[in-house]
Amino acid sequence: MTEVSSLTGRLLVATPALADPNFDRAVVLLLDHDEEGSLGVVLNRPTPVGVGDILESWAALAGEPGVVFQGGPVSLDSALGVAVVPGEAGRAPEAGRVSSRTEDGPLGWRRVHGAIGLVDLEAPPELLAAAVGSLRIFAGYAGWGPGQLEDELSEGAWYVVESEPGDVSSPAPERLWRAVLRRQRSELAMVATYPDDPSLN
Repeated sequence: MTEVSSLTGRLLVATPALADPNFDRAVVLLLDHDEEGSLGVVLNRPTPVGVGDILESWAALAGEPGVVFQGGPVSLDSALGVAVVPGEAGRAPEAGRVSSRTEDGPLGWRRVHGAIGLVDLEAPPELLAAAVGSLRIFAGYAGWGPGQLEDELSEGAWYVVESEPGDVSSPAPERLWRAVLRRQRSELAMVATYPDDPSLN
């Protein structure tokens, strides 16, 4: 099998041609991508459900809007926490300092890419409270089997772009698709002007 170049930590941005309604104008943060498949969360699908309604102990750490996001169509009854820990992108542990940190960040947080990581929602929120810059809770996730995402990429269903920590905590998730495209230094910036319904042009 050919080696899969990992896209972990990058964004998948739905192209206007992507027909699956689950991913219309979706921005997906890839949390894991290897030869066994891919897993990510949709960053721009807020639900009306408040974080405090399902995970009360984590509500105080959730960024605005303080709602649960639909991470994708798989396992909607499970929750994933994604948090940005400021200053984590290249931090080395301080010599001789004792704290509730591991070499890879605070306890209860596992680095995915740079300052972005997964939160252990079983851990006490107090472990992370001082370190977390922003937290987002997702119900469900987007998943692809081996080679499935690569097939979709070759069909032109997704643009692959670099993520920024602010993408996880965007206070205006409904504008994230256009914002991510607009910041690209290529013809992708023009795609941000694509009308919601091309038939109206």
